[in-house]
Amino acid sequence: MSEIKYLNFNEVNPDEFLQVVNEQTLRKHLIDHPLFDLASVREWMREKSQLESIHGCRVRAVIIGGTLAGWCGIQPDENGFEIAIVISKKFWGFGISIFKELMCWANELGHKEVVFHLLETRSEYKSLKRKATKVQKTELLGRSFTTYFISVEQWWAE
Repeated sequence: MSEIKYLNFNEVNPDEFLQVVNEQTLRKHLIDHPLFDLASVREWMREKSQLESIHGCRVRAVIIGGTLAGWCGIQPDENGFEIAIVISKKFWGFGISIFKELMCWANELGHKEVVFHLLETRSEYKSLKRKATKVQKTELLGRSFTTYFISVEQWWAE
């Protein structure tokens, strides 16, 4: 298995991020938004980096085998804090490892619970459903999501 590294956004070339965040197979699982250009991806990276100043947040670029795969993080959400994993299709098999790392971060940051929103384009995850304290349909920005509520303490107790 390739090594996974987590870098601050300021350590990543915006041109590389531009290719990832505009990938069509990835975008179908995200909220609709215009394609990024170099200026808008720089602004988006700046905004994501600013989340680091909020207690309980951590956002990182994901590097797999030396290649930018996408990004992940714990960021504010209307339910508290959400886990986000956005990676290029060729790295989708690494999602579970990234998710486990995010749960480590959630524990380090002192979270009691985090949520994980998956757009309606994604199938339900039975293993995640078993670990969740609650699963519900959620409407965000005009789209339907399956939202998993995950107790950080229970995650590590099992």
